[in-house]
Amino acid sequence: MEYEKEARQELEEWRRKITKRSGILSRAAKGAQLKINNWIPDKVQAVITEGIRKMVQGALYSSEFLTKSGMTAHLPLKEKETLIWEKLERYKKLASAEGAGTGAGGFFLGLADFPLLLSIKMKFLFDTAAIHGFDTDTPEERSFILHVFQLAFSSDAHRKKMLGVVENWEEHPVLPEEIDWKVLQQEYRDYLDFVKMLQLVPGIGAAVGAYANYNLLHHLGETALNAYRIRYFSDKKRAQAF
Repeated sequence: MEYEKEARQELEEWRRKITKRSGILSRAAKGAQLKINNWIPDKVQAVITEGIRKMVQGALYSSEFLTKSGMTAHLPLKEKETLIWEKLERYKKLASAEGAGTGAGGFFLGLADFPLLLSIKMKFLFDTAAIHGFDTDTPEERSFILHVFQLAFSSDAHRKKMLGVVENWEEHPVLPEEIDWKVLQQEYRDYLDFVKMLQLVPGIGAAVGAYANYNLLHHLGETALNAYRIRYFSDKKRAQAF
């Protein structure tokens, strides 16, 4: 119970943080990024777009990311989140090594990082859902995973919208066919483009790739942890009502 009390407090702090408007420097950087996006070669744009398209299709329809659920559904929140952090550390190291390797390999290997990193992120999200006991073979749970993904990698306005969807999921789940993958793609690209373009620069690509991928996975982990806390406490509240 003490852990759950702390988790609730952390959840509220996280809510305040992600709904707070970005600072002046962040907004200025965003403006510069939008200009830089216009300079990105069509080949790079095509790789990113195709990678995101395949990720969305895989998350919605394939068995690529499936993880068995049920074995940990009965565990208390603390034990579930301990397992999630352990998995996250492994995925962070994997993403960092992958980013360093592709970043050191020059332009074309740098391009390969986009779909590889997407796969690592999606696998972590599927594992997190399974630890909480959700059946990731159902369309609704796959859709929820994609909304958590958008919650992590979106602009201020879209992030607030995704938070509202997550908070009201039990009453108003969004079906897979209702997801606008083009919006998902654009939000993700705009979130990542600047730092990931630096990964393609000779001489600094390896360092940038390792650092960026490690931190992107950490950010995703924090987002997923709190998104599933919202569902955990929502389920608990309903159970207590009966």
